[in-house]
Amino acid sequence: MQLNFIIGVVTAVACTLGGYVAAGGHISVLAESAPLEIVIMGGTAAGGFIIGNPKAVKTGVRKSLKHLFKKPKFTKASYIELLSLMYQMFKLAKTKGMLALEAHVENPEESSIFQAFPGFLQNHHALEFFCDYLRLFTLGADKPYEIEALMDEELEVHHSENEAIVGAIQTLADGMPAIGIVACVLGVIHTMGAIAEPPEVLGRLIGGALVGTFMGVWTAYGFVGPMGVCIKAALDAESRYLQCLKTGMLAHLQAFAPSISVEYARKTILSDVRPSFTEVEEATQALSAPS
Repeated sequence: MQLNFIIGVVTAVACTLGGYVAAGGHISVLAESAPLEIVIMGGTAAGGFIIGNPKAVKTGVRKSLKHLFKKPKFTKASYIELLSLMYQMFKLAKTKGMLALEAHVENPEESSIFQAFPGFLQNHHALEFFCDYLRLFTLGADKPYEIEALMDEELEVHHSENEAIVGAIQTLADGMPAIGIVACVLGVIHTMGAIAEPPEVLGRLIGGALVGTFMGVWTAYGFVGPMGVCIKAALDAESRYLQCLKTGMLAHLQAFAPSISVEYARKTILSDVRPSFTEVEEATQALSAPS
């Protein structure tokens, strides 16, 4: 996503301004008006964003911006790691009993199994999700349908929180054209106050006022809206990762063999990052016996 973001921004700016200059436009008009238009529009947008969103959503939006500058978090390698981890945990539970998982889920940072999978260990949300349900298993919760309903509720909460973040960004994008009109109207008011000036001065003032409308539409559809789509894709990938965990744990709870539980989980992975059956089998067969 990092490379796509940079390429997209450069393409949008270069083609828009390049086409404007090539058509005979004066870049000086944009340069003179843009800073004040940015202050007006940016301040209005920021104020509306602060008013319309609770603290948790504002924090979520701020944290989610990192997805614009990072490569995709969940790759085929990360899913092979996830499936291998589940295989190890399920195999341990099958050979030594469910209570053998207790020491690992209570202190995952000190667990020899989790330490063998550092990528997963650093994913605090997935780690907590996995350990919480394995802990329930060790406490005697063994009804798959009840556990599935509970997982669905938790994943729905996670989905709702993500939707609130994406919705806040999309609302901002939807409002930018109107905010641009506000900036334009202020420019027109300023122009009307200088109505006695010569035509060349009025023309420059009117052109400057219209910059607000241009910037409102341009930023909405060229930047803010696509940023929301990019962030949504990253958040959806996180949800899909948790869905893979859910499927594997439910299969294990139904007493399937570790290899079958892992295969159930593999089937939920999107095709572009899904490892093949052979790749997963080779990875799991190379693992040492869990302890």
